[in-house]
Amino acid sequence: MNRLVTIVIVAILAIWAISSTVFVVDQRKYAVVFALGEVKQVIDKPGLHFKLPPPFQNVVFFDKRILTLDSPDADRFITAEKKNVLIDSFVKWRIVDPRLYYVSFNGDEKRAMDRMQQIIKDALNLEITKRTVREVISGERAKVMNAIQKNVADEAKKIGVQVIDVRLKRVDYVEQISNSVYDRMRSERLRVANELRSTGAAESEKIRADAEKQRTVILAEAYREAEKMRGEGDAKASQIYAQAFGQNPEFYKFYRSLQAYRASFKNQNDVMVLDPNSEFFRYFRNPGAGGAGAK
Repeated sequence: MNRLVTIVIVAILAIWAISSTVFVVDQRKYAVVFALGEVKQVIDKPGLHFKLPPPFQNVVFFDKRILTLDSPDADRFITAEKKNVLIDSFVKWRIVDPRLYYVSFNGDEKRAMDRMQQIIKDALNLEITKRTVREVISGERAKVMNAIQKNVADEAKKIGVQVIDVRLKRVDYVEQISNSVYDRMRSERLRVANELRSTGAAESEKIRADAEKQRTVILAEAYREAEKMRGEGDAKASQIYAQAFGQNPEFYKFYRSLQAYRASFKNQNDVMVLDPNSEFFRYFRNPGAGGAGAK
């Protein structure tokens, strides 16, 4: 019985010893083998590997893939115009020197992330303070990104990290400045709107005046043509009257007298005081006088 217990204990110890000395490195990982805080070996090849059992040697793994580090909150910076802006950024990075990375932070990834964020913040602050908001947003955005990436890459290289890319997700004013910018934009839009209204009113008056001028010209030309036609008609009528008068003057006088009688006695309420023997009533006294010469 004691022998069986001994065998079981030995077997357990053997399994533990073997498992503690064998480890597998994934193709997506680095393996750093260290003893008492000192790095003994860095393994970047995938497969089965061996080490001494703890506490003689231990192993930690680091990701060799490209990672993304987002800023947890928007950071405040001051531009060259002395304006406060809020900036969100992110960085694409990866570990290229596991030994240096491990030594720099003693294997503490939390400290590594804090250091990376501080490097990014310092690089942003260095570039933002030299430029205006317009340059950061649009004017020199590519130039700003390149400068920030270079500064971050230079610092990150000292801790065994390669920076792949740096990008600004959002650049915004703080609330007080946003309100003032909105008011300024609103005033500018109102100014442009008023200018457009003024221009439109001026054009409207110009078009209205031109239309009125054309109307006056058209009416004047129409009146001139009408008067011309009326004059020609009157001349033609006078000519016809003259011809008719020349052919039978007595009949013409009779016809004109009838027209005068019709115009004079058209309204029954009119009162006229005339001498019956006057020339006006000539054809009343002698109706046949008008046709005496009409042969």
